[in-house]
Amino acid sequence: NLGNVMQTHFTDTQLEDPQLREADSILRKCVHCGFCTATCPTYVMTGDERDSPRGRIWMMRELLESPDSVSSDTGYHLDRCLGCLACTTTCPSGVDYHHLIEIGRERMDKIVSRPAGDRMMRWLLARVIPYAGRFRVMMQLGRIGKLFSPLLPASMRAALAKLPSRVPALDRVGGKTMHFKPRTSSTRRVILLAGCAQRALDPGINASTIRVLNKLGVEVTVRQEAACCGALAHHIGESKAAHQTVRAALLAWREELERGDVDAIIANASGCGTMVKDYAHMVGDDPELGAIARQVSGLARDITEVIADLPLESIIDKAPEGRGTITYHSACSLQHGQKIHDLPIRLLREAGFEVRQPLEPHLCCGSAGVYNILQPEMADGLRQRKLDNIARAGAPMVAAGNIGCIQQLDGDIPVRHTIQYIDWASGGPPPVQG
Repeated sequence: NLGNVMQTHFTDTQLEDPQLREADSILRKCVHCGFCTATCPTYVMTGDERDSPRGRIWMMRELLESPDSVSSDTGYHLDRCLGCLACTTTCPSGVDYHHLIEIGRERMDKIVSRPAGDRMMRWLLARVIPYAGRFRVMMQLGRIGKLFSPLLPASMRAALAKLPSRVPALDRVGGKTMHFKPRTSSTRRVILLAGCAQRALDPGINASTIRVLNKLGVEVTVRQEAACCGALAHHIGESKAAHQTVRAALLAWREELERGDVDAIIANASGCGTMVKDYAHMVGDDPELGAIARQVSGLARDITEVIADLPLESIIDKAPEGRGTITYHSACSLQHGQKIHDLPIRLLREAGFEVRQPLEPHLCCGSAGVYNILQPEMADGLRQRKLDNIARAGAPMVAAGNIGCIQQLDGDIPVRHTIQYIDWASGGPPPVQG
């Protein structure tokens, strides 16, 4: 019944809290229709209503209205949410589940203390992965750590299992402030978020991004201080670390914007793009950062959005026989978080590729930031489900727009970033060697 809206019972005193007022407004939009359950990866895997958006919404209403009655079981099911936002794509009522789950998790953390091992893992992840140099050192040490894996706690074993076996050279892009100018006169200038984990995992993504933009006459600026978007720390409850990271990025970008002539702030990791586009909501009321946060969110673009407005056909090398077949994996943060799904497919086709889509393209691959470390059993099940669907698509290569998905799925069928395939089609190096 689409007219049966959720009733809430917050007291007047509770509604003096801006966060609870926001939650109340979101909760009242839910009509219990259940459309979200069909697209929720965790519900599809378990069939448990508590692992669905609708079930979690009911639990969050109880958590926020009557915190004294809440148990750790609520936190268990809130933590199992991937934050993939597939539910927001299918919700007919416009429920802002994205911000509701953030409020719910923050409140839950204040009510029920996590086990010591979980707290330590979250603290560690927030202080290693957002720093490319530290993360690379951890990957190198991880190869030694795997030798002692049977002796380690389950959470540490899961983390070590997710580390790649090959450790590439650290991406120089983002190591210091840089300006990459095209050989011809530039027509536009953009700021590129170089990223954190991506710089340690695959330096080729930023290299391809800069090459393609320069060929299209776009000058690219990278600020050293904007080393991370803050998403990882924000989503695992490390709020102080997240705020410090966001503040550093905003202040650095404000300096660039004051120079003028910035057409866009680009993210080539879709999880980062979703976060940056949400800065206006996250810190929009901050006296120091509010104005610049709103400006940055307004300028934030995924790399494919920027390329779509440029003459891509002018730089593509002609390939009369085509460049082969690619399966396109649509990252959740891109298709659900930023509502961009068809655009990368169109660009790949313009670059000469035949593009296929796997079955269940709306379902998450299980990466979801560090979800695959914190919730390895669920993440591994979703990974295998996605890999099976990719194999059925029958293409020898996979394109994706997010480093987390790329690392989660790369294997027998190579997975590379969409921009790396476009770079290849315009004269750059092949993304898949051999």
